[in-house]
Amino acid sequence: MSRSENPGAEPAPERAADPLGGEPLVALVGVTASGKTELALGLAERLGREIVSLDSMLVYRGMDVGTAKPTPEERARVPHHLIDRVDPAETYDARRYLLDVARVCDDLARRGVRPLFVGGTGFYLKLLCDGLFEGPAVDPAVRAALEARGAEQGWGRLHAELLEADPLSGRRIHPNDHKRVVRALEVLEQTGRPLSEWQAQWAAAEARPLPRCLLGLEPDPERYDGRIADRIRGMLADGWIEEVRRIRDGGGFGPSAIQALGYPELLAHLEEPGDEDALVARIALKTRQFARRQRTWWRRFEDLAWAPAGLEGEERVAWATERVRAFEASLE
Repeated sequence: MSRSENPGAEPAPERAADPLGGEPLVALVGVTASGKTELALGLAERLGREIVSLDSMLVYRGMDVGTAKPTPEERARVPHHLIDRVDPAETYDARRYLLDVARVCDDLARRGVRPLFVGGTGFYLKLLCDGLFEGPAVDPAVRAALEARGAEQGWGRLHAELLEADPLSGRRIHPNDHKRVVRALEVLEQTGRPLSEWQAQWAAAEARPLPRCLLGLEPDPERYDGRIADRIRGMLADGWIEEVRRIRDGGGFGPSAIQALGYPELLAHLEEPGDEDALVARIALKTRQFARRQRTWWRRFEDLAWAPAGLEGEERVAWATERVRAFEASLE
């Protein structure tokens, strides 16, 4: 384990605004179940880079099966960073991610290694490109009150309040994204200004120049639904339900970890077991909905280069390698 991955290492540098330390950004993104892991391993091996997770759920220890976390064998092929950092009961936020990225990038720079960011969390990619939106600090009392109201009155009611008070944020935030609904409402309550107004200032601010090479992987649409269902069945066969039971009976899930795909459905299944086919169908539907939201994020990056359709295996790795090497040459 490198020092950058040791939770007991020295505190991360306070460099959330520039976590890469001036290093050009190379990232591979794509929707869930698109084959990123296979391509990332081949690309990192060819380029001599180490993989830094761009996934908000891989940070949670013990959530291995359901998040399709890289296996020990895959991590032995290429070092991975920002995986297994916190317990599921803990909250892991954007600022913590950026500070952890800064620590990792400092460690890689000392060793003369460059990072390859890989994952499907579009918000994290935006953070790396544009920095962190600095809204008001969290007021624990306000947040607790909103979360209690959501639990007691229903999250649909809180989302309806958000739609009325801040239509832009309400339309952008999914009703089931409880964390972001609460954040938008607490910003409004603390400042009297809607979150969308704060974020408009963020978007209008001059973006720091960041040389970047963004690669995207999109699965074959004709095979995607079947691939999702097969993947879910494979996870269930690999012990996903037992994984959820173990976490539930241990420290439990915090408000961030419980948003991981499929985990709420499996918790409900543990409480009231039902037909496995119906369970697979529910999780597959949530996965397809999540993939649509991911694609919305990717549209924000006009320079994102998508792998040509039909490429597989080594051909896909060769395409990505050529793109990154051409990018590196352009910086010389």
